[in-house]
Order: sequence, then C-alpha cells, then structure tokens
Amino acid sequence: MIRRCALVAVCLLALASTVSAHDMFLKLRAYFLRPSSSVSVPLLNGTFTTSENSIDRHRIADISVAGPAGRERFDTTVVTARADSTFFALKTGPEGTYAFGVSTRPNVIGMTGHEFHEYLREEGLDWLIVAREKAGIAADSAREQYAKHVKAVVQVGEARSKSFGTLLGYSAELVPLDNPYEWKRGNTLRFRALVNGTPAPRLTVISGGRTPTGGRLARRPVMTDDAGVVTLRPTGPGVWYLTFIHI
Repeated sequence: MIRRCALVAVCLLALASTVSAHDMFLKLRAYFLRPSSSVSVPLLNGTFTTSENSIDRHRIADISVAGPAGRERFDTTVVTARADSTFFALKTGPEGTYAFGVSTRPNVIGMTGHEFHEYLREEGLDWLIVAREKAGIAADSAREQYAKHVKAVVQVGEARSKSFGTLLGYSAELVPLDNPYEWKRGNTLRFRALVNGTPAPRLTVISGGRTPTGGRLARRPVMTDDAGVVTLRPTGPGVWYLTFIHI
C-alpha cells in the first residue's frame, strides 16, 4: 500500500532574487503517477498557491525527468503558458521514485532599498541585512541578476527507486538523501544543499507546504550543517517543500 506522503523538494538560486514572484514550484495535482504515462506539470512562479506570471520559453535552460531508466531531457516544445502559469507536458517511464527538474536562465531586475530589505528579512538572510546596515547602504536600491532552479519528487507506480537522488547539475540544488515516499511518522528526511556542485554549509533553508486537507504548513527556517545537509522532521503526511536562496 502506498503511503500517501508527498514531499516537493524545491531549490532556488538567487544571484539575486525578486521581491514579487521570488519563489518557484513544480506543484502537481497528484504526486502518485502511473508508469509510462503523460502528465501535465504546472510551474508556479510566485508562491506555493499562486503563480504571478508565466515563464517565457527562452528563459528555460533545462527540463528534466530522472527515473530508474535514467535522465531524460525535454526541449521547450513541451512548454505551454495559460494565464499566469506555465505547464510542462512530460512523460513517466517504469515504476520508481522520480525527480522532475526545471532550470531557468539568468534575468535582471531592480528594486528599491525597502523592497530588498523586506525580501532579505522574509528569506531569513539577516546576515546580509546587517552587512548592508554596517556598510551604510541599507536604504540603497539594488539591481540584481537571478536564476531559479526547481525540483519535485514524485512516485510512479508502487516500486521505490534511488533515482530521486539524481544530481541534475543546477547551480543551486537540493538533493534528497532519503526517499520521502518511504517516510514514516516520527522519522526525519535529509537533503544536501549544493551551490555550483559544492555542499553549502550553514545555509538557511525554508520549509513549508500543505497538509492533506489543504491546511497551510507554516514556513520555518532550518540550517544546513557543516556538510551542507539539512534535516527535515515532517509533522505528518502532506505536500512539503524546501527552498533556499544563495546570494
């Protein structure tokens, strides 16, 4: 019997990030899929519940599905945009635990000093707030280059596999060390945060999500250890996400 716990592992790289629409999620309607089937994968650019705008095809650098048969890359012909959301027409292969991934090319945006401060505060980047204050530039506007990299872990059929831990080689990446579909209540799940392929120690990672009934799981900061590993202790089944920003 499949344990109905899904965890969405999401990773962002901000070389810098925007205040509005600064998070990105692959948020499927269902995380339990059939083998050898087609699936429409929505991409939300904004929050975990609302997409504020779609992503142009030319911004997308990689679309990948990693399963027991290996990694398959898709070109942007699988991409469509409807209203404020982006959708990917992907395919599953044999039974196993998969990682879906999308990576975007860098973009540039400007923001006021107040907007940048609020963004840093929301993402737990207090060290950068302090550094800007010490340098006397806390009120200065910012012009930033940023890119986003996102993954989702899904279960195809009944059989589990280790393909959920496939390295996609994104500039910022969260790699599951434990299979979230083998999680049992009271246990933990470990993820390694990588920046340019190197473990990122003492990095703030934000967790959140939704309960099976749709209730909001509060966003909570967790710190990676010296090996770049963050440990999540889910309070129960649901759709969970992890995000981090690297500046």
